[in-house]
Amino acid sequence: MEEQAADIEAKRAVLESFAALYPWTRSFHTRPVRDYAFRVFDFSGSRSGPEIRLRSFAKLLNAIKRAGKRSGLSTDVVARICKEFEARPVMQTGPHLFLLIEPEAYYSHIFSLLGLSAHGCSSYVSYAVATVNLVEKPRKGPGWLRLGGQPVNVFGLTRKQMIPYSLLAGPGCYRFELKTVDAMPAGEAVAQLRDLLPKKQFKRPAHALKAANLALWPKLFGRGFSFLQIDDEDIADLVADHISDETSWLRARLLGDSTLASCILAELDKLAAGPWCGWLTRSTDFFWFYENGRRLPLRLVAGELVHPSTGLKAARFTAPELLERLADRSLIPNLLLMFLVLSILPGVRVLGGSHHPIYFPLMRYVLCRALEVAGVDADLRYALATDDTPGAWGHRIIECSDDPFEQLKNGGADGIDELIDRFGRAPFADVCGSMGSFVGDRLWQELRWRLRDAAISPVDAEWAFS
Repeated sequence: MEEQAADIEAKRAVLESFAALYPWTRSFHTRPVRDYAFRVFDFSGSRSGPEIRLRSFAKLLNAIKRAGKRSGLSTDVVARICKEFEARPVMQTGPHLFLLIEPEAYYSHIFSLLGLSAHGCSSYVSYAVATVNLVEKPRKGPGWLRLGGQPVNVFGLTRKQMIPYSLLAGPGCYRFELKTVDAMPAGEAVAQLRDLLPKKQFKRPAHALKAANLALWPKLFGRGFSFLQIDDEDIADLVADHISDETSWLRARLLGDSTLASCILAELDKLAAGPWCGWLTRSTDFFWFYENGRRLPLRLVAGELVHPSTGLKAARFTAPELLERLADRSLIPNLLLMFLVLSILPGVRVLGGSHHPIYFPLMRYVLCRALEVAGVDADLRYALATDDTPGAWGHRIIECSDDPFEQLKNGGADGIDELIDRFGRAPFADVCGSMGSFVGDRLWQELRWRLRDAAISPVDAEWAFS
């Protein structure tokens, strides 16, 4: 009983901290979750704005078209996806690139469909992080799945083949092997899922998962929504589109004038040394380097991207070399650069997980501070300062212990409308469960203490772009 009371108090403290930073969320805590979903997908921002923003949005639409065509969607479906996204530029960016039946992905997509359907939409674009490793925790991550209560090795890889490697590892030979462990017999669920997944071989795990999700989507969620999932390879191509255009903001500012790039990195270091530390760090400078399937950090030193431990020079920070490395996938944009081309420049609202509501506003602050120090783009700074809800919590909103594969076996898409309606009617504070991803997180604990002690505040300059 005492433990349960402590959990309730910890959750209440997190919600209070969240409301202190995002006052508009407070009224939703006692309302049905569908009201919150309606709000975060209710994009009323103007599609007018500085030329930088309009051109960046056009490039993003072209990237969505390319991704839709590559996924095998028809021309008409791709056109509808682009039309709806242009009218309502909101994107779910929370789930990693898991199979759709992974609960973290499944219930985030349920939440997104709840918001989109409330606005009469019929298409859904979701970005899935693919720079993560196949294994994130013991027997957990995109390379693992639980079916019928037992752990299943998705690609049948050995521990040595999985632990150090990213979803973007390749080229290789990846199939959906669905191997059980510890000599456990494969149950009926494993056999049923294997029948639903593509049988062919893939070059990268990310390719396999995206293809599988296209196959699983209509079985889980029906055909009421056209679904397009993009990942970091699509973002690499989008960045390449910016860099190959001599008139683009990214080419002119980030590459053409070394001042802004160095200012961004300096502002990241300042942030890491201040009271908002921990949320946004220099894990790598603008790009990750992929070598033999492993993801390595880089530092921008004297115009070159260098691996800090070995001194290996991955590429010069110039358009020709970056384009070559992006094309062969030895360079992949980092999270900051991804959000720059996906959201910050084009003016798209992005939804994310428990860390996203804090680090994303800090990203926007870092960029604006760097622009201010460099003395450029006052119109872009104004647009960023006046954005309506540029980001919001939208991943792991729904916490549910029900196995999505059971839903698939018991009719799948036939019951999806009822399921969405049931979750939509549930009170927000109930449907988000224990909020374990917040309550047990060290950064959120420290943030609560800093708010309590006034070490940080919603009126801080760092929070001005939330």
